[in-house]
Amino acid sequence: MSDLVTGIDGRTRCAWSSGDELYDAYHDEEWGRATTADEPLFEKIALEGFQAGLAWITVLRKRDRFREVFAGFDPATVAGFAESEVLEMLDDSGIIRHRGKIEATINNAGMALELIEEFGSMAAYVWPQASQGPAPSKFADIPAVTDTSVALSKDLKRRGWKFVGPTTMYAFMQAMGLVNDHLAGCWVRDACEAERGPILGRY
Repeated sequence: MSDLVTGIDGRTRCAWSSGDELYDAYHDEEWGRATTADEPLFEKIALEGFQAGLAWITVLRKRDRFREVFAGFDPATVAGFAESEVLEMLDDSGIIRHRGKIEATINNAGMALELIEEFGSMAAYVWPQASQGPAPSKFADIPAVTDTSVALSKDLKRRGWKFVGPTTMYAFMQAMGLVNDHLAGCWVRDACEAERGPILGRY
């Protein structure tokens, strides 16, 4: 099976989106797009934590409800959640009901606020970790972890973050545009690279 597929829209894209309409939209419009705002960066770290052990599509299908219960992933609001909010979420079938991951997200919101206070924004902390490289030609060319994701994971853990292992952090880097892992020939790759350019120059 090819690592690139051509959809009914005539566009060639990375095969992992599998022709699912929601997944295709995520691939085309979000994955690998350069992101600098605090809330989306925090959201992605949080949802990657929830995704651990599950398929991303499972999280994607529940993302709207996650955004509702986690107040749009505004770190200042989430950091103030108490046990009552945790219990409400544990009773909410619209999200992934895992106490450890819920509590980790609340904890990480507080850590995000500290990061923002220190660096000015989450982007100012994560984007210096961005990298450039040749376009991968097949999925086998794409690593699960890198030295950078290992270092980022270690530093976040040192700062008190949870559920931020090296694999989780590399997935975060891919999704937020810190690396561009769209395959050569994918119709989205060049657009993502163009969006990354000014941000790479800034940081």
